[in-house]
Amino acid sequence: MTIHDFDEIRPYEPEELPAAFDSLLADPAFCAIAQSFFPGVPLEALKQKAAACRNSLEVQIAFFRPLIDQLLQRCSTGCELDAAVLPEEARNGSYTFVSNHRDIVLDAALLDVLLIANHFRTTVEIAIGDNLLIHPWIKTLVRINKSFIVQRSLSVRELLASSKRMSEYMHFAIREKHENIWIAQREGRAKDSDDRTQESVLKMMALGGEGSPLERLKQLNIVPLSISYEYDPCDFLKAKEFQQKRDIPGFKKSREDDLANMQTGIFGFKGHIVYRLAEPVNTWIDTLADLPKGQFFTAVAERMDRAIHAGYTLYPGNYAALDLLHGTHDYADRYTADDLARFEKYLAERLALIDLPEKDEPFLRQCMLTMYANPVVNHLKALQ
Repeated sequence: MTIHDFDEIRPYEPEELPAAFDSLLADPAFCAIAQSFFPGVPLEALKQKAAACRNSLEVQIAFFRPLIDQLLQRCSTGCELDAAVLPEEARNGSYTFVSNHRDIVLDAALLDVLLIANHFRTTVEIAIGDNLLIHPWIKTLVRINKSFIVQRSLSVRELLASSKRMSEYMHFAIREKHENIWIAQREGRAKDSDDRTQESVLKMMALGGEGSPLERLKQLNIVPLSISYEYDPCDFLKAKEFQQKRDIPGFKKSREDDLANMQTGIFGFKGHIVYRLAEPVNTWIDTLADLPKGQFFTAVAERMDRAIHAGYTLYPGNYAALDLLHGTHDYADRYTADDLARFEKYLAERLALIDLPEKDEPFLRQCMLTMYANPVVNHLKALQ
């Protein structure tokens, strides 16, 4: 296979970047957003800076990294990566990072910045669903930013062919391009923070490559990744969606809802953020070699889930949420009276942001408490 077998879904190659930049800078909607991110910088200066970038990694370092750094200064109290399981000499390898899904945009964007800061050779190619490519310029921009497209609005037959092609592309990116990859453990975010790896994601990944399913997964060098936010900026939007799904038969988010979630996730306050790598799947997957195929993917998913859950960083608000949810004081040693008061105040402020005609406050409060409590429940189970 060659790179052109994947033209419909892959990121842009270096020689394609000039035309992609021209396309973006000819789009008034993109230009308005670019000038809001780089106030006072003429478009011609942005164009010249982009023209000096020889590949997508240089674009990320020149444009996206400064934006993420500024964002973290305004919207967080710190962001760090615990990559101790991969010593310095291993960071030149190519890995498929599979993580819990906290934020539509930032999960991979923050990982990019953290990898460079921790002396990894390069950033990640990002799996992104086509449902998020609401405007043509967004598709162009994400492909400049090393994203490949997950096609979702397809028939069953088309979906299988598309999944196989995406898997083959992931194997190609690891094997031939020597890139890293990031993909979420499931389609869409776990709104209640009960993070579980979908077996369908692992089965898709095993459609490419050669050999048995086990060998095909090994070829992707999978590393489970835990993402922990102290505060989820979209928590109130997720709670709102829970009530809408409860009250409105067949409710589905609109494109405007997706845009609101993306904007809120990017610019909302996150508190402290920790990314933590777990042991690569290849260090233990051979122990599952004798399992029947039907049990194999289940066992891999469960083992990856335990690794992700064990890697969570938990905050006082997580423990307070679990106690508030159950009306207990079982974890009172993990937070102070001030921590509890601060979390209760935060919760009230978030609930006040929810605009629904028939607002069910007790239900919405339970939803938000569950979001913050579930990481504790899963972490403790994983440690057992």
